[in-house]
Amino acid sequence: MKKENLSWILRLIISALFILSAVAKLYPSPYFAISTFEVKQLYPLGFSESIAPYFSRILIGIEFALGLAILLKDYLKRITIPATILLLAVFTIHLTYTTFMSGNAGNCGCFGELIPMTPVEAIIKNIIAIGLLIWLFRLLPADGKSNFWLLLSVALGCVLALFMLAPMKASTTTIDNSSFVDEQNIGTVIDTTLSTVLPTIEKAIDSVNKEKEEIKEKVAVKADEPNPKKSGFANFFPNIDQGKKILCFFAAGCEHCQETAKKLTEMKQKDKLFPDVSIIFMDEEVDKIPNFFTLAGKKYPYQIVDVIGFWNLIGTTRDTPGVKYLWNGNEIKFYDGINENEFNATELQSIIKKKYSELNK
Repeated sequence: MKKENLSWILRLIISALFILSAVAKLYPSPYFAISTFEVKQLYPLGFSESIAPYFSRILIGIEFALGLAILLKDYLKRITIPATILLLAVFTIHLTYTTFMSGNAGNCGCFGELIPMTPVEAIIKNIIAIGLLIWLFRLLPADGKSNFWLLLSVALGCVLALFMLAPMKASTTTIDNSSFVDEQNIGTVIDTTLSTVLPTIEKAIDSVNKEKEEIKEKVAVKADEPNPKKSGFANFFPNIDQGKKILCFFAAGCEHCQETAKKLTEMKQKDKLFPDVSIIFMDEEVDKIPNFFTLAGKKYPYQIVDVIGFWNLIGTTRDTPGVKYLWNGNEIKFYDGINENEFNATELQSIIKKKYSELNK
């Protein structure tokens, strides 16, 4: 095979690899995918919430640019190939360190959520790609007349395109407080005439609640249940730390989340004492929430949280669907994802029926 033909085959393979890597980091939607990449890949590396959005978009833009630049003749040997090898080398060093410190577990994020890949698989992929680039470098003749501004325009254009595809948003704790719907569908009507007596009422309620909490803490010591604890979710659901509760972390368009919600509904229908269920939805495909409850067979109290806030709540190492069993605010069991820690209805039912003293047996 002629060197020119072989070099074009190598350039097409490398170009496809980088473009696929960039596109995969935008799946299934740019903002959701990039935000997930930031929380799960960049935050653990020490990137702050203010820097990560810029770095993620620039990085993906550079991947796009390298995928295109490898097909151009301009400064191919002087800039494009060395820059591509350098980027892959940095990724490989990072993945090697991660594997050494944490083991070969989880998705490295090289191809986003589209093609999950372990760190070791990514290292092998990068080494092969570096080998192909070195081979290509040796096959190519010296750079001829080149246009630096064309190369720079491609790089800047790709980076700017990423900022346009996935505009940065301010991270918020919750997005739609009006989305809370209680299970009994009881509406609350606030009469403006109460404004003069509300402070007195609130003070009395606070006093009563304080006395109730003090009594509850004393009783809990004697009862076979955990002592009251703040779960950190009371700002979403005021009663979440009182008794047994199920708190779910779902994405409305996620089929696994829909199936999990359906199972919870079935469990609640069979057991009248089954804990109340509340849901925190990710701000992704929120228009599917009505259909979500139709498929689940019941409408539950819910709140909507932006993507980054959602991952911070569920935990950067966890995934949807998430089902957390709380007892007096204490986390008793937390299911997540669709792998080894996926939701287990039979096991959860068994755990819920156990006394607190029996849970560690």
